[in-house]
Amino acid sequence: MGRSAPRAAGNLWLARTLWDLGSVQFGDFTLGRTTLHSPVYVNVRLLISKPKALRRAARLIYQDVRTLQRMLHPRVAPFDRVAGIPFGGLHLATVFSLIADVPMVYVHPSKDRDASTPFIEGTYERGETVLLIDDLVTGGGNIIETAAVLGMAGLKVKDAVVLLDRHEGAKDRLKANGYNLISILGLEPMLNYLMASGRIEEDWYRKSIDYILSRRPA
Repeated sequence: MGRSAPRAAGNLWLARTLWDLGSVQFGDFTLGRTTLHSPVYVNVRLLISKPKALRRAARLIYQDVRTLQRMLHPRVAPFDRVAGIPFGGLHLATVFSLIADVPMVYVHPSKDRDASTPFIEGTYERGETVLLIDDLVTGGGNIIETAAVLGMAGLKVKDAVVLLDRHEGAKDRLKANGYNLISILGLEPMLNYLMASGRIEEDWYRKSIDYILSRRPA
């Protein structure tokens, strides 16, 4: 009970804050390489417009990570660095780095660089473990690609943390690749909260839930 109550409060705060920022939109969206014709889109990056909200979101990640590390059977491995995944994860990782007092690195997003040569901003030592942070995950491709680049530089990735999981197979895909995913909030619980609090119309709620269920791995 000591763990579930604070986490539930954090989830509700995040869902409400994203709604108030106008981050939740309904329509017909194609997102990245895997999400086609989604009726719901959540722009988590709008948190940068509210410094207090961004700080609180990063603190939620920090508190969750610390709680999972302190369990009898820890669910997050010790880490030496934190890495934000461009671009949404960079802001969260920067604030997390300041809160946790943990050095930060990130993979340079330039498309002009040689993909076989890792271009990582920040100092590090080979053999160190890096915690990945992103704002949102869909299929997990960005996390896997970032972990691969860090691996070429001799860095290890065991865990990744995201604010919002769209529940489109990322957790299972990452697990199959040897990575553990921690999410602060899921898209379905967020929609349930927004519907229960009268913030969204039932028609869009139903379309969105049906879409999530259709994308969920069998």
